[in-house]
Amino acid sequence: MASPMRIRATEKDGVVDVRVLMKHDMETGQRKTPEGTAIPAWFISTVEAKVGDKLVYGAQFGPAVSKDPFLHFKLNGSAKKGDSISVTWVDNKGETRTDKTDIK
Repeated sequence: MASPMRIRATEKDGVVDVRVLMKHDMETGQRKTPEGTAIPAWFISTVEAKVGDKLVYGAQFGPAVSKDPFLHFKLNGSAKKGDSISVTWVDNKGETRTDKTDIK
């Protein structure tokens, strides 16, 4: 199973600031081992953030995104202090990870 994401969500003046650090190797499929064998592509392909059941953020990633991606976005009016925000990613091999935190 993948390592937990580090999620911070804070609200100030009605705007929720969300920061997410995802642990993932994000292989492009272009690198080779010292023996010359290609390392297969393995990267996060989609990311979704939800407050309750409401989708508030969605993104598609590709092999050009760096290892352990950091995501920062703001929500205006769709969440408030005390709400729970969950972030889910799915990679190109079908692995998935979901973590959540409460907005402070």
